[in-house]
Amino acid sequence: MFRKRPDSPSDSPGATIAVAVEGRTVRVPAGASAAAAVLVAGLPSIRDTPVGGAERAPYCMMGVCFECLAEIDGVPNRQSCMVAAQPGMRIRRQRGRRQTAIGRAAVPAACGPEARGP
Repeated sequence: MFRKRPDSPSDSPGATIAVAVEGRTVRVPAGASAAAAVLVAGLPSIRDTPVGGAERAPYCMMGVCFECLAEIDGVPNRQSCMVAAQPGMRIRRQRGRRQTAIGRAAVPAACGPEARGP
């Protein structure tokens, strides 16, 4: 019913790999996505919304909804459903807005105070 991701390793059918989800080692099938690893780990959410702090979890699992944004190997704002899990990968929840290299929260110009109008 489901095909393996094209970028997944061609190991034996029952092969698993170890990834770290929020610091906990989890074994997932080779070729699974990072979002699948979060679900296997049993986390209730993968990120918090920037404004209200509401918890979100992977939803569509095909790169459309952006509910699966996570920090993967230290890089924030990654669509975890579109990233194949690799041995030793570190996956962490994304909390609120992502931070830029200079330490300020990244806010698109259209969302700033000037976009609100009078």
